[in-house]
Amino acid sequence: MNQKLTIAVDPEVLVAAKRYARSRGVSLSSLIERGLREEEAVGQPSFASRWRGRLRPANRDDPRYEALARKYL
Repeated sequence: MNQKLTIAVDPEVLVAAKRYARSRGVSLSSLIERGLREEEAVGQPSFASRWRGRLRPANRDDPRYEALARKYL
């Protein structure tokens, strides 16, 4: 459930933010929420960096590799 939040911003910023949200077809609340979520995610590693180095190269001697290579490569 959403909670109400009161913030204070410069009137010019508010006008520009409302115009930006309207041009994107979203509410000002969803625009602010998206911005906050993006800021929160900045400190978290990306998907690629979390998995880098965890996958091993294929074992080309495995018969399953040969079957998949014939089918997909």
